[in-house]
Amino acid sequence: MRDKNKINVGIGFVTGRRSFKNVAQAYIEGWNASENKEVSLNLFVSYDLKYSDTRASDYKISDEGILDAVDSAHYLSSASIAVEAQSLVDKKVITSAEARLLFGEGYAMKRNATLYYALKNNMDYLIFLDDDEYPMAVFKTAIGIAWKGQEIISTHVQNIQHADMTHGYHCGYVSPIPTLRFDDTLTESDFRMFIEAVSNDIVSWSSVKEKMNTGGVTYARLSTINEKMVEYVEEIGGMKFISGANLGFNLSNIDKVFPFYNPPGARGEDTFLSTAICECKIRKIHCYTFHDGFGEYENLLHGVLPSELKEIRPDKSGVTTRFLKAAIGWIRYKPLLIYITDKKNFDARIAKIRRDLQAVIPKLCAYFSNDRFADVLTELELYQSKAERHYKDFQKTKQAWIKVVRYLKEEV
Repeated sequence: MRDKNKINVGIGFVTGRRSFKNVAQAYIEGWNASENKEVSLNLFVSYDLKYSDTRASDYKISDEGILDAVDSAHYLSSASIAVEAQSLVDKKVITSAEARLLFGEGYAMKRNATLYYALKNNMDYLIFLDDDEYPMAVFKTAIGIAWKGQEIISTHVQNIQHADMTHGYHCGYVSPIPTLRFDDTLTESDFRMFIEAVSNDIVSWSSVKEKMNTGGVTYARLSTINEKMVEYVEEIGGMKFISGANLGFNLSNIDKVFPFYNPPGARGEDTFLSTAICECKIRKIHCYTFHDGFGEYENLLHGVLPSELKEIRPDKSGVTTRFLKAAIGWIRYKPLLIYITDKKNFDARIAKIRRDLQAVIPKLCAYFSNDRFADVLTELELYQSKAERHYKDFQKTKQAWIKVVRYLKEEV
């Protein structure tokens, strides 16, 4: 609920994990330590019961410490979002087709619902956090690793008034790419060809190789945290790259708030948002979240700080499967990304990706002993054939969002 005498900040989670409550508690406790009395915190939790077979009670906060720290908590189920979307249709704000694009099934749509409810409840700012990212940074030192807690919420609040969006840094297991030992079956050149074929334009081979050389871990830099210079995200190739978490929105100018989108069955909602925000001022803030990409370090939330981080190897249970799912997710949205950012070269670029994948996929299948890597090429063919349709849906999503924003302005 909005407090007119305070800055009203929404904390947004799109979640499907039972560990959500522990993650939320870690962020809220970090906020309590800052003792900022001029800010009202409000929780917006959009949850997915199907993701890991959970119940609604897995997301309802009961801890008195968290409830005392927030002024309101909003729980957005698929059913409640559908009811709200139908209300917008009944009021003729948007059509049923537009409601499905904005608020239907999918990760991007749950983010849109979170944005919508934050705007409807008159939040000044909204900060998206992920349920597998923790408010801490890990550093590599001469004698091992070191940890440092991060005040994520307060850092966003301090900076968001000067920008349309704020975006922090990430450390830990930010990439699902395992550390490989190259051989005659799969050479380094082969793997580089595969990564460049499936990944987006901002992922360079040098950055991937650097992560592999550190066991799959991205380490924070103390110099980044201590940096005093104001930094803004620059446009690269028609995009201002952000990620979907450790991400703040200034809602005071809702004309600068854009919706998320991803093709059906794909991810990349933060990537497509990146194509829509080139006119926005996005301030890079000097704090990290630790991405627990393989679910190995939930004990960090209970103060257990390991003296070393495990190397991510493909022979570890679930690692190859996770990498394959990520590769399929990447290739599903890459055709649309190319269509948006480099339409005139779309056919040529897709043809090159196809040739590269045809050459390297048999080697990946042999190396990982998993023929399902062939699905990556199948998905490329399917999604490149639908790129124009997905582009039109993306445009319709943005147009529908404008209608919703106009309605909310009138309501306010």
